[in-house]
Amino acid sequence: MQTKTEELLYLLLWTCDMLARPTFRNLTGSFEGWAYGHGLRRQLAELERRKLLESPASVRDRSRHLERVLRLSEAGRVHALGGRDPEARWARPWDGCWRLVLFDVPNAQAKLRKQLRTHRRRQDFGWLQKSVWISPDPVDLESAGLAGSPRDVQSLIILEGRPGAGESDQEIVAGAWDFSNINRLYAEHGRVLAVCPAKALRGNALAKSFRQWADRERMAWLAAVTEDPLLPAVLLPAGYLGRKAWRKRVRALRDAGALMRTFKSEG
Repeated sequence: MQTKTEELLYLLLWTCDMLARPTFRNLTGSFEGWAYGHGLRRQLAELERRKLLESPASVRDRSRHLERVLRLSEAGRVHALGGRDPEARWARPWDGCWRLVLFDVPNAQAKLRKQLRTHRRRQDFGWLQKSVWISPDPVDLESAGLAGSPRDVQSLIILEGRPGAGESDQEIVAGAWDFSNINRLYAEHGRVLAVCPAKALRGNALAKSFRQWADRERMAWLAAVTEDPLLPAVLLPAGYLGRKAWRKRVRALRDAGALMRTFKSEG
């Protein structure tokens, strides 16, 4: 999705309750409407086409100004959060089993190598060594492109179970994911949150400054959450900053949403 399309979706999220079912929002006279008219106009149709945005009404008032009454779909809300709902991910149960994917796929099977790489990224696998990847979640063979394909255990094998030499879950987590880097990225995001503009958006100059800050906040959050596997709560390491960062973000963006509702255009 293009950057400007992501930005409009993001701004619409802020004026809803991030944790509740998205609500209808009228663009006319709003900050999002101003942004929409200053470079984001083309993105609206793309969001509706991808079913990330719903538009139950589109009418013109007596002054012939277009009114757009919008609602984020649930898919749009999750996408605007970074593609995953952190609370849902942390709250998911874990059955106590680890899934290992070991592969040494030859270059002649480039398509399979690509499918495995894509699936690995989407499923937030941790890297133990060379071509050994691990996850607390069941491996979906269909989404990995492996359903119905012939098996070659010398190239690829998927194992499920528990460590047999006394290794702890905490040791596995520490070895598979770089949580020092993840915490560093969350700390950087916190520094961006700390400088959120506080003045009412009375005029286009302040609105432009706020929009620039919003873009920095979005990019900082995505940088952190993309690296974070969002493990089940029972596996989160000591000192993990993700949940604290999320709570701060929810509060900050609710405040930012309220600030957006102060917007008054200069025309």
